[in-house]
Amino acid sequence: MTTLTTPFDTEREAVEKLRAARSQVLAELRKAVVGQTQAIEELLYCLFAGGHCLLTGPPGLAKTLLVRSIAQVFHLKFSRIQFTPDLMPADITGTEILEETQEGKRKMVFVRGPIFANVILADEINRTPPKTQAALLEAMQEHQVTAAGVRHQLEEPFFVLATQNPIEMEGTYPLPEAQLDRFMFNVKIDYLGEDDEVEVVSRTTSKQPEKIEPLFDGADVQMFHEVVRKVPIAEDVVRFAVRLAAMSRPHPTTGGSTPDFVNEWVSWGAGLRAGQYLVLGAKARALLNGQAHVSLDDIKAVAASTLRHRILLNYRAEAQGVTVEYVIQRLIESVTV
Repeated sequence: MTTLTTPFDTEREAVEKLRAARSQVLAELRKAVVGQTQAIEELLYCLFAGGHCLLTGPPGLAKTLLVRSIAQVFHLKFSRIQFTPDLMPADITGTEILEETQEGKRKMVFVRGPIFANVILADEINRTPPKTQAALLEAMQEHQVTAAGVRHQLEEPFFVLATQNPIEMEGTYPLPEAQLDRFMFNVKIDYLGEDDEVEVVSRTTSKQPEKIEPLFDGADVQMFHEVVRKVPIAEDVVRFAVRLAAMSRPHPTTGGSTPDFVNEWVSWGAGLRAGQYLVLGAKARALLNGQAHVSLDDIKAVAASTLRHRILLNYRAEAQGVTVEYVIQRLIESVTV
C-alpha cells in the first residue's frame, strides 16, 4: 500500500504533487475502469477544483464503479445513496430519534444519514421526487445539514457525484435548475469502442479486479483546492469566460449582445456560477497539464461540461434537431476577447 501523504512543506511541493497526480490517479483507475479517459479527466478537474459532478450516461458503463474507485484512490469516506421514488429527505440527511439517557431521562438525538461522508454517490438521482432531491441543496452549497434548527457541519472535503440515465425517462423526475446549477460539471459517459469493450469483457470474466491503492488523503485534496485557486489567469481570459456564459442568455436585460441563434433556440441560459466554474475548471486543467497559467484553450475545453446542463433549449430547437452541444460550439465561435 502506498504511504499516505503528510502536509506539504512548501507550495512548490504541492504544485509538483498535483501535476504528478494525473498520471498516478489514471494508473490506479485503469485497474478497475477501461477507457473513458476524457470523462475521467473531466471528473478529476472537478474534484481538484472542489466542485460537484453529474455523470450522465446509459446504464452499465461503470459510472458507479468509477466513483467508488475515485474514493478509494483518494482514501476518502465513501457513501452510496440509491435514489428511488419512495426515498425521503431524512433518509439522506438523517433524523432525530428519542433516546433514553443513563439517568432515565429522554432526549432527542440526531442520527446522521449517509450524506455524512466525503464522497457521496447519488445514484440515479432523477428517480426520486423533487422534495427528496432538495435535501442535497444545502449540503452541496453550504457543506452543512440543518435538522431541528441545529446545523451539522459536513466533513471536508465533500463531493456529491450524481449519476443519471438519459435514455429511460419513464418514472423519473428531471432535476430543477437550482439543483443542476450546483453541479460544476455534467460529464457525459458514452459507450466504449470495440477494443475497449473486448478488454472489459475479457477482464471481468477471467479474474478478480486488482486492488486500488490509495494515493492521497483528505488533507491532500484540500491543499489541491487551494493550489488550483492560485493558478494565474489574465483578465482577458476571465472576460472570455464571463462573456461565454452571458451570451447563452436569451434577450439580456443588461449590456452585451445575444446572438440570434441563442434567441431562437434557447429558453434559459447559464447563470453566474457558470463563469465561476469555467474559470475553476480551466485552472485545474491548466495545472494538471503542466501550464503556468490559464489559456483560452483551457476555458474552451471545459465549456461543454460546464454549460450543457445550464442551457435549456426551447421547442424550436427540438423541432429542428438542434442539440445543446451544437449551441455551445456556436457560442465558443461567437465570443470575442
